[in-house]
Amino acid sequence: MYSDPQMMMTGAGHKIAPDDEFQIPRVITPFPAPKLSHLPMFQGDHKESLYWGTYRPQVYFGVRARTPHSLVAGLMWLGVEKDDDGKHEMRHFCENSEDLKSFGWKEHDGIDFGRQVLFEQDMILETSFVKSKEGSLGYGGDWSVRINLINKGLNDKVKRRVHLFFYIADEGGNVLNLGKDVLELEESSLLASGSRADVGNWQMHLTSESQAHIETHYCGFKKPDIVNLSDAVQKNLYVQEHKTGRLQLSDTSEDSSSIYVFQISTTTQSTIDIAFVSGIKVETSDVEQRIRTLTGSPLSSLLEEKHIAFNAKFMDCFHLSEKELDYETLMVGKATIGNMLGGIGYFYGQSKIQAPTSTQAKSKDEFLLYWPAELYTAVPSRPKFPRGFLWDEGFHQLLVWRWDFRITLEIVGNWLDLMNIDGWIPREQILGDEALSKIPKEYVVQIPSNGNPPTLLLVIRDLINGIRAEKFKEEERDEILSFLDLAFVRLDAWFQWFNTSQKGKEMGSYYWHGRDSLTNRELNPQSLSSGFDDYPRASHPTDDERHVDLRCWMYLAADCMNSIIEFLGERDRPETVDYSSVVKLLSDFNLLNQMHHDHDLGAYLDFGYHTEDVRLVWKEVTGDDGRVSRELVRETFGNPELRLVPHIGYVSFFPFMFRIIPPASPILEKQLDLISNRSIVWSDYGLLSLGKTSSLYMKYNTEHEAPYWRGAIWMNMNYMILSSLHHYSIVDGPYMAKARTIYEELRSNLISNVVRNYAETGYIWEHYDQTKGTGEGGRVFTGWSALILLIMSEEYPLF
Repeated sequence: MYSDPQMMMTGAGHKIAPDDEFQIPRVITPFPAPKLSHLPMFQGDHKESLYWGTYRPQVYFGVRARTPHSLVAGLMWLGVEKDDDGKHEMRHFCENSEDLKSFGWKEHDGIDFGRQVLFEQDMILETSFVKSKEGSLGYGGDWSVRINLINKGLNDKVKRRVHLFFYIADEGGNVLNLGKDVLELEESSLLASGSRADVGNWQMHLTSESQAHIETHYCGFKKPDIVNLSDAVQKNLYVQEHKTGRLQLSDTSEDSSSIYVFQISTTTQSTIDIAFVSGIKVETSDVEQRIRTLTGSPLSSLLEEKHIAFNAKFMDCFHLSEKELDYETLMVGKATIGNMLGGIGYFYGQSKIQAPTSTQAKSKDEFLLYWPAELYTAVPSRPKFPRGFLWDEGFHQLLVWRWDFRITLEIVGNWLDLMNIDGWIPREQILGDEALSKIPKEYVVQIPSNGNPPTLLLVIRDLINGIRAEKFKEEERDEILSFLDLAFVRLDAWFQWFNTSQKGKEMGSYYWHGRDSLTNRELNPQSLSSGFDDYPRASHPTDDERHVDLRCWMYLAADCMNSIIEFLGERDRPETVDYSSVVKLLSDFNLLNQMHHDHDLGAYLDFGYHTEDVRLVWKEVTGDDGRVSRELVRETFGNPELRLVPHIGYVSFFPFMFRIIPPASPILEKQLDLISNRSIVWSDYGLLSLGKTSSLYMKYNTEHEAPYWRGAIWMNMNYMILSSLHHYSIVDGPYMAKARTIYEELRSNLISNVVRNYAETGYIWEHYDQTKGTGEGGRVFTGWSALILLIMSEEYPLF
């Protein structure tokens, strides 16, 4: 499990000796329980059916297997623009820029089919991926990639020469063999071949209906470095361009190359098929037949079948029809689930964990390495956040389980398998070089005292309610129950970690750890662990804080655990927490109101040491080198005192979201008034994250940190609030009609705004502007923004 368990590497390149010669530090010790990923339901046919996939969400198009040191394939191409050195920009890793007009999966089934469209300045690329087990003896079967190229040109008369680069690399360093006819494209050309323990002997072939108009070149490299591959290719092109005056690869390869890049150049509209076949046995070789079934017209027929099946399943899973929603809205719905499933990745590596003070770490920059681990997970955004985020994943799986509950269970299981002996899970997973290349250094090291909202329990609770509503067949029900039975000990440890490490001074109170009480730069110290980053909390962080959102998350967690116990019945498991008592405590409406309710505002608020008299002011600061500079520095002009923190926003509606407020309570009416108040959080595009009445509304938190959760419209919280509006509109109470009116208008506003933005930009966005409704932040943010599909289908979690 450990490469060198007695010597842990630190960020400075030093080794930290453990506290005890024979003891691994607790923070990097795995939880002592069977892994959920080892359950029988995730083995056999299930495992093999998911072996190959588009599990590289960080690149525009990539294929790999769910195994460490996989065979990896991908696509690059030269853009129109040139960089400062005169080189054409190479498209490879997804970028959150305006250079590419639009890209994203239009369809994806999460298993063996996907279709993506990328709009370049002067061309359209359509990439399709499909798998086939027919005739294959290799593990995971065969697969094929179709690249449709429409060369539009920068004007009607001139069409530039398009250069595509398809590569295959062996992360394990196995030597690849170059095909003999790479430079002479015939009916079918062998590009490369090799052998691996997992898939046996394999070959990759290229065919094209436009072969007369296509020119091919190649180059081979000995060590696969996918992160910097585009740089190596550009360097090769640059040298050749100066030698020959042409943009073409050198047609050379290093000895024992383990990566090959194939250049495909054309000026015409072209369809290029690349087929991968595995498990080839010479004595019974049927390679030619298998290539034919994965290219040309047979591939066209197969892709059409998959397209029809995707559409049918989409309508069935989300109970939508063209009678209820217009064509544009349905297209957005398909893009959300397609991008969600197409954004699922496989990662392998070791998390970097902040070294506890008990180790021999010399600075806070040093770290310990978690054990080597794999993670199968969806990602929030391919260009901006192409890695696993713990609290995002719960929202992702609310969508995915309705498509394929087994994928959801395996993803949830992968996350729970990352738990350490204390019940802590690193909230952000940066596993492997590709993931590391897409994250600022300051966010890499994870802090073991910090948590993240336990949204995975939201999914588990939803699955339990799905069983109660008889949404699953008996066999499916049994699989979910066997998963919950094995998962219980990890879920129990996770709850206990929260219940001890994040508890407040008062019974039934909690606060997010990790806020910086010493900062002189942040206007309001961030609470990254809450998921709300710069959402304003108490101005002066102390352990007297009480965070209403975490209190409600703990209520959900306890209620979920209690439901699992009731559902599984009496089992031979130790009693660690009296969950029914915790549920009773955290659902105590009077106690909640005593701790968090402001009668005058009619809102639920955080509690802590707070003053509104905090500002960022310009000051002259002398550095270590003696130079004087002007910087924005935080200054407090009033005395903080223990009080409710007067900021109305998403956090204020957590008791409403988690339906702790009785349907007949006048407080519910006040909540509805706040939600629908245009002077506070209501807009024609969705609910604002922070009320306009807040002193920190749309304020920068530092000189360079723009407002994030201080006004912008976020889909996950709008979904949760909309969910409760729907709930209160159907349960008996005096405010049913009022809740229904607000629900219908908010739902309509959210759907129309997302559809409008998608029509205008081709993207689903991270968040939306609070005044104009325009998309902002990460584009192709089909993580929790994809919840718009559940809003369309009116599918909401029950509590």
